[in-house]
Formats: sequence, structure tokens, C-alpha cells
Amino acid sequence: MSAEVQGAGPDVAAPQSRTFEADVAKLLHLMVHSVYSDKDVFLRELISNAADACEKLRYESLSNPSLLGDEQKAGIRITLDADNRRLGVEDNGIGMSGEELIEALGTIARSGTKAFVERLESAAQQAESSQLIGQFGVGFYSTFMVADKVEVFSRRAGSDVANLWSSDGKGSYSVAPIALEEAPARGTRVVLHLMEDAKSYAESFTIEQLVKAHSGHVPVPITLLDKPDAEPRQIADGAALWTRPKADIPAEDYTDFYRSLAGQFDDPALTIHFRAEGRQEYTLLAFVPGSRPFDLFDPQRKGRMKLYVRRVLISDEADLVPGYLRFMRGLVDSADLPLNVSREMIQESPLLTAIRKAVTGRVLSELEKLATSDAAAYAKVWENFGAVLKEGLYEDFERRDALLGLARFKTTTSAGEWRSLKDYVAGLKENQTAIYYLAGDDAKRLETSPHLEGFRARGIEVLLLADPVDSFWVTSALGFDGKPFKSVTQGTADLAAIPLADKPEEQAPETTSAVAAFLAFAKTTLGDDVSDVRASERLTSSAVCLVAPDLGMDRRMEQILASAGRLEGAMQKPVLEINPRHALVTKLAGVQEAGTDPAFVESATRLLLDEARILDGTVPSDPAGFAERLSQVLAKGLG
Repeated sequence: MSAEVQGAGPDVAAPQSRTFEADVAKLLHLMVHSVYSDKDVFLRELISNAADACEKLRYESLSNPSLLGDEQKAGIRITLDADNRRLGVEDNGIGMSGEELIEALGTIARSGTKAFVERLESAAQQAESSQLIGQFGVGFYSTFMVADKVEVFSRRAGSDVANLWSSDGKGSYSVAPIALEEAPARGTRVVLHLMEDAKSYAESFTIEQLVKAHSGHVPVPITLLDKPDAEPRQIADGAALWTRPKADIPAEDYTDFYRSLAGQFDDPALTIHFRAEGRQEYTLLAFVPGSRPFDLFDPQRKGRMKLYVRRVLISDEADLVPGYLRFMRGLVDSADLPLNVSREMIQESPLLTAIRKAVTGRVLSELEKLATSDAAAYAKVWENFGAVLKEGLYEDFERRDALLGLARFKTTTSAGEWRSLKDYVAGLKENQTAIYYLAGDDAKRLETSPHLEGFRARGIEVLLLADPVDSFWVTSALGFDGKPFKSVTQGTADLAAIPLADKPEEQAPETTSAVAAFLAFAKTTLGDDVSDVRASERLTSSAVCLVAPDLGMDRRMEQILASAGRLEGAMQKPVLEINPRHALVTKLAGVQEAGTDPAFVESATRLLLDEARILDGTVPSDPAGFAERLSQVLAKGLG
């Protein structure tokens, strides 16, 4: 079986009856009682598990050749018994002990299980297909979609004990020692007792077509017995797809291999098949998935790239690409790496480091080619994985320029379409010296931010950054094409030199003496709540907004660090910017200058700060005081 069905521990000594863990029981219930559009997935999962078990044995036999015994060649055998509605899938791989059977088939060990089960529940109601199966290491349980009883006979290579795992998928399972002649000489045999409506899976035509469609490229030969006493015939030769010339491989073969490798039913968005020769000799076959995995942002999620050395599987979660490419599926087969070292040591090999660097460069290069040749296809890739790729902008300084070239953004002028930084720089306005951005956690809310008003009035494009990672990389990126990144919520806007879009000859009117006096009054009244109060260049229709000090941290970045408990010291005091041309402001300035109602002006001034806080996505610091002041102002307004 695959890595998902491997464990460690001593063989059981007596029959055991156990209940499934809660997540498994729930998953089985969903699979048995829900309707899926394609139940064929179970066979692909069993064959994939069997092939992985054979590969695991090949690796362990490097240090312990006796594990192979007299049977040196790996193989998978499918046996059909239409008369009794039975289907068997057998491998001569590494096998499992009794304890490993319990560990592997009674629990779901991979991360993201809860999210997967919740999505599967939703899929049952929304008629999503079984594309979900296999993405979280739960492929074995798909057998209960077609079988009312599943038996797993297994004997670990080198062991003189065999065991039988059995379950009807209704909440419990049993494990018991069996006579050696009832189990394979080594490896695992899975026997499905098929349901009445699944009896076609015991017919040779059906199975042969499914194997060719979904599992024809596994690196282990597959034979088929049409009935228990029939002669086996080969239906897949076990020739690794990546060893064939690229020109000889049709697109559908790549797709079939990707689906088998990735455990998904979508089409790959990009296929990369490359053979390197020279200082390092290796073959890369990698895919960008067509859809986003559910655990893409799981902090413990590892990459899913396999490492082979001369077609021997060394690791199925090798560190072959950086974390920001963890969505890639595929493999590297090296001709140079040593076989006789541990998996831990090989990860530290200078050769592997060189291969990792070359593979990463190749992937980014192919993504750039796709972006140039098919913008629509690349836009879909960015939609799915852009938030992950942007992690590289602060993790991978060496490739930052390449990643900035690949980056795409929604902006204030893009009408919902993706724009590159190259596009942005080409559209810079007269006297514009920076690439402006606005960071937040809600794209729709960003579009309505008052901070954008002065930029819109001048036709200046602003990047709308709604991913959490954005607030980090923009602070470390030096810029693009000689233009620095600048937050529209930080420091002065410096917009005076850029003419208005509709009236380029007009300049903003000077602040009146009454408004200037009101700004000074507001600064004194608000005291330590703000670091400064000043007239705003960036506001055209709103009365107020909060910005970070010129040398301070961007507002969004500060909020993220504070919420994560990683902000050193207290939060910085913001600057309150007031629109000196806003009707409310000019009227307040007039009342303040007249001195007829100082209490009212003070309450209204504090309400302006509260309004700015609300627009900034926070809450008034004194909710009770805010409510009282609002009531006072409303009462006065109503006469």
C-alpha cells in the first residue's frame, strides 16, 4: 500500500475488533450513503497504493536485499471473480504488519482531514463528484462506495506473520492473524465483495478500460486474471512515463498520469517535462494543478513532489521546490544521486540542492512562458495559486524579480481584471514616481476606501492587495523597474505635482484661515489619540481618514502583527487627515471660529475621529462616549 497505509509496531498476537476513529466513521458514512458521479476512482486509488508499496520495497531492499527473496520483480495483479462478485488487487510490495493495518486503516493521519470531511458533506448535498477523494490520503476508503465488505490480507516483507483486516464499512473493523498460505508471500491483497449494483467491476472489459484510462502509467507492471484460475495477462507494462521522449507522449497520457499521481480528476493547467544533461542528469515531470487543493494554506502542509533515483522511489514528499511552489505535483528522477544513503542524508546532498535550484528556475520560467503565450490560462493559475506564489516575494530574494514579473494584481482601474506590474508602470501618470498600493483583508471594501479618492481624481492606478501575505512582501520588496512601492495609507500623499484627471489646469484651493484654525483646535482636542492632524491631499469626497506617520509602519501591517501578538510595544498613534474642502469641515470651522458652541464643536471633532476609525475597519476606542456624542449631535441637528 502507499505511504498513507504504512505504520510501525509489533504484529498483533490475537484477533481484535475495533471501532473506526470518528473522522473515518463519518467519512465512510458519507461515501456509502452519498451519490457520486464517478465511483471508478476506487480502482485508481488501490493501484496507486499498490504501486507505492512496491516502490517502498525497492527502496528498503537497497539496504536489505534479503527482503526481495526469490521474487525480485515488482508487480500488481488484479483478479476477477464475476460469479461471486469479487475483485482482488494484489501487490508484492512492502506489506503491513497487524499493528500497521490498525494504524493505517483505522485512522486518517494526514493533515486537513476535518476540512476534507466537511467539504465532502457539502459535496454530498451539492452533487460534487468524487474528485474530492484521494486528495487527503483517504483513497482506500473509496472502496466502500462499491463494496459491502473489504478484506485486506497482508504480510510484511521479511516477516513470518500474516494478518487479515476486515470491515463492512459500518463503524467497526477486525484484525486477526491468519495462516501464511492465506496471504501473499509478501505484500498486500485487497479483496472487495462488490455490491449488486457494482458487479460490473468484476468484468474484465470494465477493469481493463479503467486501468488503461487512469493507471496505465504507474511504474509497476499490472496483470489481469479474468477469473481466479485464468492465466494472467499484462495490461500495463510498468514503463515510467517520464522515461519516454516528450514528442512520443500525447496530452491525454500526461493528463492520465497527472490524475494518478495527484489523486485529482481535473486537468493540469501546465505540464513541464524536461530532461537535464550535463553537470546534473535528471528528468523533471511536473504539473500545475487545474484547481486549488483544500489544504493549500495548511501550515504543516508539505510539497507533493516525488524523488526517484534511477526509477527507485526515495521520497514521496521530497523538498524539491520551495514552499511557495508547494502546489506543484510531479517528480524528479535523478541519475546522479546515491542510492545507498538515508532519506534524511539525501535531502542534505549538494547535488539535490543544485537540482532543487534548477527545478525551481525551470518552473518559474515555464510559468513566465505561459503568462506570455496564454494570458487567460495564466490568469486561472494566478487565481488559484497567486497568494502562495507571493510568499516567494519575501522568502526568495534571489528570484524576487522573476516573481514580481509573474505577479498579477486587481487595481482601481482594472475593472476586475488582472494586471502585471509591467502594465502598471507603462501607465504611470505625469510626475508619478511610485507604485501605489492599498492593503486590507476585503477586496470590495478596499475599492471603497476614502484613501483612494485623491488618486482616482488624478487617474492614478492603485494596487488592491487583499491577501494577508501582501502586507509582508511589499515592506521588503525594493520596487519594480526603479519605482518603489508606497502605501496610500502611510505618510503624506504627495499628490500636488500630479494634475487632476478632468481639470489638469486646476490646483487644489488653499486651506482657509478658519479651517487652519480648526485643524489646530482638533489636534489640541484629540491630544494623545493621534500623532498629528493635518489637511489631506488624498480626500475629495470624504471628510476624514486615518494614515500611518511618514516613518511609521503601514496601518494594515501593524494590525496583522497586533492581532498575532507579534507587535513590539504599543500601536503607533495614527495621523488624522481632514478634508479642508468638505462641507461638514468648513461649517464646523465656522462654528469653532465664532465660538458660539464650544461643547458641540468638541463633540463633533471627536466624532470625526470615530468616523475615521470606523472607515479604517476598527471601532471607536470609547463606544459609550461615541454613542453619547452621536446622540448629542443628532439632537442638536433635529432642533
